[in-house]
This record gives sequence, C-alpha cells and structure tokens, in this order.
Amino acid sequence: MSEEIQLTPRARRILEVASKLFYERGIHAVGVDTIAAESGVTKRTLYDRFGSKDNLVVAYLAARDRRWRELIEARLAEATDPVARVLVPFDVLPEWLEPSYRGCSFVNAFAELPEYDHPGRQLIVDEKTWLRDLFHRLSAEAGVAQPEALAVALTSLHEGAIVCYSIVGATDAAAQSRTAADTLLRTALLG
Repeated sequence: MSEEIQLTPRARRILEVASKLFYERGIHAVGVDTIAAESGVTKRTLYDRFGSKDNLVVAYLAARDRRWRELIEARLAEATDPVARVLVPFDVLPEWLEPSYRGCSFVNAFAELPEYDHPGRQLIVDEKTWLRDLFHRLSAEAGVAQPEALAVALTSLHEGAIVCYSIVGATDAAAQSRTAADTLLRTALLG
C-alpha cells in the first residue's frame, strides 16, 4: 500500500470528485477537464496538486486500498478467536458492498490499465495479493495444514461474492460466501 499523502483541501476535493467519477464512469471515460470542472478548480490546480491523471488514479486507488485495509485491520483487532479471524474479510463485506454497486474498483481499474508499467497497476496487484496473503497468514494462525491452498480458495470466493453482488444482483452474496468460507475453513481444519 502506498503511503498516505497529506492533501490540501482543494486536493482532497479533487480526489473525492475524481474517485466518484472514476468509480461511476470508468477511468478512461473521465478526463481531467471534467474532474477539474466538477471539483470547482482549474486544470492547473489539478496538475499542481497531482502532477498527472495517472497520479490522480494512483491516489484514488491508494485511498480505496487504505480504507479497505483499515476496515479489515480494525475488525481483526476486535477478534481474538483465530478461526473467527480468518472470516473477518467476509464479515466486513456486506458493509463494503453496499455502496459498491459497480463492483470492485480494483478489478475495474485493472481492466482499464493494461499497461504493465502504469503506476496504478502495481497498486492493484498489491491489494489483491495483500488479501490472499492475509487469508494465508490467518489460516496458518488458525492451524490450517495447507494455508496457501485455502487462501487462494477464500480469495476466489471473496472476489466472486463481489461479482455476484454487483453484476448478478445477488444481495445475499456476502452472506452466502461467508457460509461457504466457513465450511471451507472447517474442512481445512479437519484435514
């Protein structure tokens, strides 16, 4: 995760507007003219604060990543049972999904940023890798014999719940995926 940068009030406004527009319309569909106009700033101010649209995209993704990780870490801090801790990312999913009607902002951005050297692409890979690694670590702490295999399965289930919620309209996707994750976890603990 990239370090949090200190934003001026104008930069914060630009980032808020850009984040909303990037999520709702797509990164390539939104130009800096639109972001500047809807932020109530000039393009020069936008470039002064962020340097480029690519840097603004990175700031957008970094802010989403930071909020997601903070939500997970806060809930993990409250959970003491090692088995229950493995399911925390599923427990917070309903809260996270409610405003996420267009699916995962990272998956959406990944589809729009095919260039391997785009500064946002590594951040996207890092976010998804972090979740898989978190499942791996928590599974190992819970005593799962093959935590890597379970981590991949849980990550796939977690990501699938986001797709089912946003694309298929399965409003119970988070609850159903948590139930399936619990079953997978308990089976892995037995084996």
